[in-house]
Amino acid sequence: MYSTRLEYSELNVTPLALGNGTRIASKGSLLILVRGSMLYNRVPMGIAAVDVTFNQDVKALVLKKQVNAGFLLFQLLAGERRIPINDTGIGAGKIDTDDLRKHPLFLPSPAEQQKIAACLTTLDEVIAAQSQKLDALKTHKKGLMQQLFPREGETLPRLRFPEFQAAPAWEEGQISDIANVLQGYGFPERHQGLTSGDYPFYKVSDISRSVAAGKVFIQDSANYINEGLLKELRAKPIPEGTTIFAKIGEAIRSNKRAITTVPCLIDNNAAGVKRIKGKATDLFMYLLMDQISLIEYAGGVVPAVNKTAIEEIAVKYPEIEEQQKITDCVGSLEEAILAETQKLSALKTHKKGLMQQLFPSPEEVEA
Repeated sequence: MYSTRLEYSELNVTPLALGNGTRIASKGSLLILVRGSMLYNRVPMGIAAVDVTFNQDVKALVLKKQVNAGFLLFQLLAGERRIPINDTGIGAGKIDTDDLRKHPLFLPSPAEQQKIAACLTTLDEVIAAQSQKLDALKTHKKGLMQQLFPREGETLPRLRFPEFQAAPAWEEGQISDIANVLQGYGFPERHQGLTSGDYPFYKVSDISRSVAAGKVFIQDSANYINEGLLKELRAKPIPEGTTIFAKIGEAIRSNKRAITTVPCLIDNNAAGVKRIKGKATDLFMYLLMDQISLIEYAGGVVPAVNKTAIEEIAVKYPEIEEQQKITDCVGSLEEAILAETQKLSALKTHKKGLMQQLFPSPEEVEA
């Protein structure tokens, strides 16, 4: 189905911007970042929708008519034959021009290129629409939260449910009045890597993955420990229903929160808050912490917030019944966000699988 292996030079792909200064790429050119931040070996690239300018950190590829720019873009993004990235020693990453010229391509007929590009472009449009729908829900939640919680200097929220219109103003206090702050434990590397056991041992990366999946409740962990190890670690499991989060490093800025679903442990880069019975509910504590930017309370060259600082954060809170009403309202929205996040993830997985089917591996072509 596909032609034999080709190289850029055979396709008359012309790399521009070989020197310093700004250049102009015409509409339809394929732009590739060749020097800069390339996270996870992924090279940023795209097709110029209009005439654009660019500098020496970018290459613009001008293709012959028999090469569909969209098809080429999707092939390069397919992941099976990534352009090699050289380590510059400063964390930036660099693609050599010779490597770019020699990178292999596999081309069907122009008509088939067009068909594949159109198929994947349509799927990208569906993914973009789903992403926008998810973003709209998140924006709605953010606005709702701003209405349901009092602003700074106020003791009542802008939006209050009818049955609580005559209720007292929210209490003013600090986190330690309504919750216990729980700390994590050191997690020696020799004990890491156990994929099942009595207790999940959550790290900040586990929290990040859970939040990225649209989940409020954390369930999956990359590490577990057994009961017998607790004494060696001098650790006590934290209870289910604890809101956990990063307490050190740049991860603090992300404000990612998750609620534990079983007794577990957290490492010493994380902390948690667990409601005091009769003072708050677990879900209200999650929503309350979601409103607090811990970086504002962090100190040190490496941002960090300690137990005392968390305990002393000023908060406002209503009676339990009103807390429950708030969490019921926001909870239904969280469920919708999770459902739409899962739909988006399924679409991306489908696209990944489709690209693996549409683009052959080098072994398949050579055979």
